[in-house]
Amino acid sequence: MSLRTVLMRSATAALTSPARRRMARDLAALRARLRGETPTIRYFHQADDPYSHLAAQVLPRLRARYAARIEICLVPPPEDSAAPDRARLRAYGLRDAQRLARARGLDFPSDAALPAPDTVRQLQAVLAEALRHDRFDEAALAAGTAMWAGDQETLNRLAPHLKNQSTASLDDLLKRGEHERQRLGHYLGGMFHFEGEWFWGVDRLGHLEARLANRGLDREPGCPAIAPAFEPRLEGPREGPAPTVELWFSFRSPYSWLALPRARTLAQAWGAKLELRPILPMVMRGLAVPRIKTLYITLDCKREAERLGLPFGKIVDPVGAGAARALAVLHHAIDLGVGETFAELGLKAAFADGDALAEDKGLYGVARAAGLTDAQTAAALADESWRQRAEVNRAALLDAGLWGAPSFRIAGKPAYWGQDRLWMLEDDLRAAKSSPPAEAPGADARP
Repeated sequence: MSLRTVLMRSATAALTSPARRRMARDLAALRARLRGETPTIRYFHQADDPYSHLAAQVLPRLRARYAARIEICLVPPPEDSAAPDRARLRAYGLRDAQRLARARGLDFPSDAALPAPDTVRQLQAVLAEALRHDRFDEAALAAGTAMWAGDQETLNRLAPHLKNQSTASLDDLLKRGEHERQRLGHYLGGMFHFEGEWFWGVDRLGHLEARLANRGLDREPGCPAIAPAFEPRLEGPREGPAPTVELWFSFRSPYSWLALPRARTLAQAWGAKLELRPILPMVMRGLAVPRIKTLYITLDCKREAERLGLPFGKIVDPVGAGAARALAVLHHAIDLGVGETFAELGLKAAFADGDALAEDKGLYGVARAAGLTDAQTAAALADESWRQRAEVNRAALLDAGLWGAPSFRIAGKPAYWGQDRLWMLEDDLRAAKSSPPAEAPGADARP
């Protein structure tokens, strides 16, 4: 094991350790008490972000249930480096928010369309005025819904004074929000921040609620969370048609590690075939991943891994040679019938065990555990044809309207992005099992 590997696994183990997190939380709480500060949640709202529109709708319930002040900042969209393939991200966000809203009992227009820049600017002005008069919650829902629904008449009625508002003052408000977001260490809209930790929208609200409860701020202890995490029920019938689940993943994606074992379990529960579609990591495809984004993802994955009961934290980044070598071996492992096992063990090695896929000890160890001989592994490493498979998979992912890992779908159906969307995949499996394959999926089922 190289010195680089030892240092990397040690550093990441320390970064993700529960002990470090407890100390950071205790220190943040102590500082707040010493300053005489009221516990404060900071919420960063991006006007043209569908997930912000959903997150804003839970603010009244958060205020009512938890003894914490909520401070709201308006922010602009993230920089290009933090939002790769922005066009696909924005288009997918509409579709994802519509389905997420239905499942969580929130409002998002079923016919929502991407708003024009002038319309976004108008909504920002409405929200800025609402903040000044402490009416943000109502304005965010009413004006936000109008914008997403393309209801210009309603938006105009909510902003009759817009022409008289100072453009400079609105720009200054957005810049202050962006500066505060950067100061605290993030890049996205729809984010909640509490005493040193970040929580993304309604999807991570359960973690925030747990944190607030641990601080003794829950006015209704023991009651169900406002926004619990959704998981598949795994109640599917194995009989009937056997749909194919396509799974795009990357050996450098920690979320792929959280997704793949559960996707295998889900496919088995529903009698579905799992088709692995490995792709190169984003940075090896020319897509930037800023340091601030890597840090947030790592800490978020640790929380999610604990919730899911998966090991996580000893990380050796496989970018470069590690990812390429793992893809080469996987290419052969799939054809030999052990692709799923190798993929899962390879991801576990990179993100839980701290084994370097770029080194023979790590890669050959994974391959042996998956059932490959050393000769088969060596032959795979000498074969460059995996690159063609990875490129075909990348092109198929883009054609599906997505760009990153993990992503998945039932063949021929809409694709989903993110390890926290497996419940949506189960909805489609349920529909596929209860209707002929050529028919459209039925109504969504809330997990």
